[in-house]
Amino acid sequence: MRRGRRRVPAAPGLGLRLTAAPREHRGERPGLLVSSVANPFAALVHRGVEEVAGEHGVAVLAASLDDDPETETRMVETFLQRRVDGLVLTTVRRDQSYLAPERDRGTPMVFVDRLPHGIDADAVVCDNVDGAARATHHLLAHGHTRIAFLGDLERIQTARARREGFLAELARADVAADRATVVMDLHDEESAERVVVELLAGDDPPTAILSAQNLVTNGTLRALRRLGLAHRVALVGFDDVPLGDLLDPPVTVVAQDPREVGRLAARRLFARLDGDTSPFATTVVPTTLLLRGSGEIPRAR
Repeated sequence: MRRGRRRVPAAPGLGLRLTAAPREHRGERPGLLVSSVANPFAALVHRGVEEVAGEHGVAVLAASLDDDPETETRMVETFLQRRVDGLVLTTVRRDQSYLAPERDRGTPMVFVDRLPHGIDADAVVCDNVDGAARATHHLLAHGHTRIAFLGDLERIQTARARREGFLAELARADVAADRATVVMDLHDEESAERVVVELLAGDDPPTAILSAQNLVTNGTLRALRRLGLAHRVALVGFDDVPLGDLLDPPVTVVAQDPREVGRLAARRLFARLDGDTSPFATTVVPTTLLLRGSGEIPRAR
């Protein structure tokens, strides 16, 4: 893990007004906002926060934002009305400057998985650009140049970062961008399965796939098995998937450590609550490329 420092200039407010009790009347627990508790990644972030909160003898008030900007602000306001001690936040809005007044009133906050914009604050994130670049490099090393990138919702910061890493690695390898296919706004298994089936039925189908989200990977796996191509089309997923090592072939993934992300964020939050006034910091948790088999399928000659 490496630590970085960042200062983000304040951005104009969005006209949002959050109501909250004065700082001295807050309760004894943190509020945690994750993308969706149904997603294994978010569930493990939740678990990590919960473990550290338990060490401090407090419970966690948690909610899902379902990657909806309006839900983000509504749930943050709900947390503040319930007088939480501090906030651990996964956000989806393009700008979080609406939280600056609350931060200035003394409410500590740590952003997880996605960096905040328009506000200077602590954050714990994974190295999405580098992880996607290494996955792309791995597929290129096995002879693939016709690679499909399947990304999450365009409005999600991590989805854009992973696409950036993918395209940057193609450029470094001098592979023409038009050899690749980029499909964004895939957010569930069904949409991913449908798109993969369509791509592989095309005139110039990809020989490899980088599925940049765990649910998208699940849909891709379903499509490959449905078409009988699981041993012919290479696949690297971003995020591990349950039982991925037991499939045939086992799934090569860029693994994150969401539980550690949650633990680090919670420790930072409680340090702030204990009086830590050091400069805001961004902690970047590295990813790990787990080579299992699906990503090592060579391009068919």
